Amino acid sequence: MPHAKLPLVIGGALAVAVVAAVALVELFDVPPRELARYVDRRVSGHNPSIVRTGDWVARKLRALDRGDIAPIALGSLVAGSRNDAPVAGAHIVPVSTSAELVEAIARAHPGDVITLANGVYRFGGRPHLDAALPGRAGAPITVRAADPGTALLEFDMAEGFRVSAPYWRFENLHIRGVCAEQSACEHAFHIVGNGSGFVARNNTVVDFNAHFKINGENRDFPDGGSIEGNTLVNSSVRDTDSPVTPIDIVGASNWRIAGNLIADFIKGQGDRTSYGAFAKGGAADTVFERNIVVCENALRALPGQRVGLSVGGGGSEQQYCRGSDCAVEHFRGAIRANLIVSCSDDGIYVNRGDGISITHNTLIDTGGITVRFSRSDAAVVGNLIDGLLRAKDGGRIRANDNFATRAIELYAGRHPVRALFRDLRAGNLEWAADPPRGDAHGDPGKDLCDAARPARPAHGAFETIAACAAIRGVR
Repeated sequence: MPHAKLPLVIGGALAVAVVAAVALVELFDVPPRELARYVDRRVSGHNPSIVRTGDWVARKLRALDRGDIAPIALGSLVAGSRNDAPVAGAHIVPVSTSAELVEAIARAHPGDVITLANGVYRFGGRPHLDAALPGRAGAPITVRAADPGTALLEFDMAEGFRVSAPYWRFENLHIRGVCAEQSACEHAFHIVGNGSGFVARNNTVVDFNAHFKINGENRDFPDGGSIEGNTLVNSSVRDTDSPVTPIDIVGASNWRIAGNLIADFIKGQGDRTSYGAFAKGGAADTVFERNIVVCENALRALPGQRVGLSVGGGGSEQQYCRGSDCAVEHFRGAIRANLIVSCSDDGIYVNRGDGISITHNTLIDTGGITVRFSRSDAAVVGNLIDGLLRAKDGGRIRANDNFATRAIELYAGRHPVRALFRDLRAGNLEWAADPPRGDAHGDPGKDLCDAARPARPAHGAFETIAACAAIRGVR
């Protein structure tokens, strides 16, 4: 072969190789962060040179995918609700000590408003505070601080409040787990069996493995609950192999998870996989709306997989399922108008979820949205996805009018969704210009900031992030 033709041949071979690489990337539809985990597993236990090479490749893949995003400025975005006063004529039960609170809960009647004075309430040496007496639909039993954050409850025990009776309501409390071993502080709230009609509103809950655990007991399930306007965070990695999921729902149906801030849920042992919130175990009709989920904010660049929101989670063991099995982990339900940021794994993950609606969410620095397994079916509409939108292992997606990233763009280190914002490197979520807009597909509902949407809504969770500060205020 004449030497003059060698550059053409080499150039042609390189072009073919590039085209083949692009085709493979698009075919397998795997984000770089997921491929990095695969590389880590494959080189583990090999000789040092292979391990060093694999580590280098994994770091490069993560850098291409995750880039450089500063912690989001959460000060004006922190979830919060109005501090409504008790209804006129409510039976106020004032308490000012830990012993008085235990007594008030043990003797509660429908309509009681157990009101904590300012101060610190410490609990330990017992399994839990037992909310076992029923309220009524029109007369719940309420435990609240008169002003948000003025009553600090410190729990040095596996569970804080164990709610096994209907119509209990908790408001304005600041709750912290203070166990010497993190594995000993499992739940601030454990809602079980007959604990239907539960409400938690405007609380700050810090340092638990699963801040809210909801599950069945004796074949009863605590349906129809609401977790609204709360801040659920951890101040350090949870040194445990127990599940780390701030809102963990198994089998219970008709729960509304709305307007919460969920952040920094890092599992330090076991499989190191954690979720911001999930509903599974044959649950139905869960709504996740207007939440801010920041998988890694103060706690960053740590080993493990963090998923934002999920129906199905990692699956359920049969004995915990509602009904005879968990062939379907979740029926119906909606994930809408949520902001999900900085997750080492998927922002939204559907595992055997049937009839799931995923609409108008904003995902930044996540693996994207994954709908997995043959029983999964999801309508995915109007989302802004810095990551991939993909079906795996027989999952079905009915996609319409989403603004998503292609796999090849991620491998090239390009992030067109991030370019829509003014300065994500500084954690700024203001639009750089007018946002992309889609056609209305039915009623788009309210956005992340609780504002009405126009006829042609912006893709994603919000019209303007500044409205969150104006509407929610700073807590």
